[in-house]
Amino acid sequence: MRIIQTADLTVERLAGLSALDRELIYNGLDTMVTLEVMEALLPQFDNTTQGTYNFSRDLQGPILEMMVRGLLVDQPRRYRVLADVRASIKRLAHNLDRIIREGIGTSVSWRSPAQLSNLLYNVLGIPPKRKRGAQGMYPTTNREALEFLGANYLLAEPICTHLLALRDLDKKRQLLETGIDSDGRMRTNFNIAGTNTGRLASAISDFGTGTNLQNIDRELRSIFIADPGMKLANLDLEQADARNVGSICWDLFVRTHGQSFAGAYLDACESGDLHTTVCRMAWRDLGWGGDPSAFRRVADQIAYRSLSYRDLAKKLGHGTNYFGTPRTMARHTKVDRGTIEAFQRNYFAAFPAIGSFERTRDDLDNWHNRVRRQLREDSYLTTLLGRRRYFFGRWNDDETLRAAIAYAPQSMTADEIDQGMLRLFRAQRGIQLLVQVHDSVLIQYPEEREAEIVPWALNEMRIHIPLEEGRDFVVPVEAKCGWNWGDASGDNEDGLVKWKSVGDSRRRSETTHHHQSLSDQLRCSAAS
Repeated sequence: MRIIQTADLTVERLAGLSALDRELIYNGLDTMVTLEVMEALLPQFDNTTQGTYNFSRDLQGPILEMMVRGLLVDQPRRYRVLADVRASIKRLAHNLDRIIREGIGTSVSWRSPAQLSNLLYNVLGIPPKRKRGAQGMYPTTNREALEFLGANYLLAEPICTHLLALRDLDKKRQLLETGIDSDGRMRTNFNIAGTNTGRLASAISDFGTGTNLQNIDRELRSIFIADPGMKLANLDLEQADARNVGSICWDLFVRTHGQSFAGAYLDACESGDLHTTVCRMAWRDLGWGGDPSAFRRVADQIAYRSLSYRDLAKKLGHGTNYFGTPRTMARHTKVDRGTIEAFQRNYFAAFPAIGSFERTRDDLDNWHNRVRRQLREDSYLTTLLGRRRYFFGRWNDDETLRAAIAYAPQSMTADEIDQGMLRLFRAQRGIQLLVQVHDSVLIQYPEEREAEIVPWALNEMRIHIPLEEGRDFVVPVEAKCGWNWGDASGDNEDGLVKWKSVGDSRRRSETTHHHQSLSDQLRCSAAS
């Protein structure tokens, strides 16, 4: 075998080699540079980082399986949904053009940011919303800007409402027009090391087809169907991020501050209805009464615009956990600042282990301040599942602090779903992994084995974490089953419904069976 000294290889000499030699050099370098990187990394591992490295390597098996298999696409349904989306885009675009022409006397393309910026900021004279870019601040018509303008300027409201709807529909159109492979399947490329939290990242497949299957709009998921003789189960962690926050608070404070201080939030999470429990603590004067069965009805009362108190508890609780300020949260949730301030005062009074309404009070011992102190002293955080992350921003910068606070709960969710997925993969019980979506995993299984497979899979997905004082922590898992990935409804009889031990009385529709035969023909054609 000829030896090539790549250390002395120049661009000019490389260009003079044969195509085969260039390919051999490329592959050789690809292998050897990877080896050099590994040899540099291995001495840096300690007991914590070695575990993360080993886990990442273990995930290559299930990840590769999902990438190779992909999701079967119901082509006729895909074309029907695409036709509906295109018709909606055409109708809304016509309405918007009429509003602008008859109301303002001009015409613009709704797809052109430059024309929209000129319309809103020059023609209508609205003070521009700006965004920072490489060349400094510039006027923007991004989603946040349009939401702000629509909510605060009467002239802009109908225009911005149409633009937001059109952009949402156009994203759906792009997904529905995404190229699929010759076997009728859509694939994605997962990246195990694609994020700082341990979450998987995904993008188009290595063949240049497919898309990020982790970011499919729920309304479009019904175009993805189970293979012949198979049925889908979507295994979903229930309120994982919130429960992880509760586990962190318990572990940090139970020995020093007692169970009532450390466990208030985790107890609320495990009460069966976190958001209603939070409602009762944040809004004490709603007339709850003494009947627990009526609490949900009280929480579902409208509180702000179309949002119920329970809706607010979910939105505001999540933002408050992650160090959101009333001002920032008001901008994103469209809830008035006074409502958020009142909520946060009561929220922190009920759950003092999380944080304080007086964010700058470093003397209080809570989770937010513990994160701040650890950033100052160590510049890194380690989760309860042993994943470490370094933070290179200034420890007293709010942006760095918010990222650090969100890190542990979100990273734990990523590792919990991946550990469960790895256990399913290793068990080899006849199930097939299809796609992981941050806090859920979609599988398919022989439908006649549902009574056996689903309860087994639910148990395998439950990751137990031992906490201080002997408390066992586990995030519950819910299963929804069906023959396509969308939720069941009047026009989607094959969609997912919550799994119950009594079984699913439905049968796969004849329409879907017909689509399956078409997919079989595609596969045979591709094979020949």
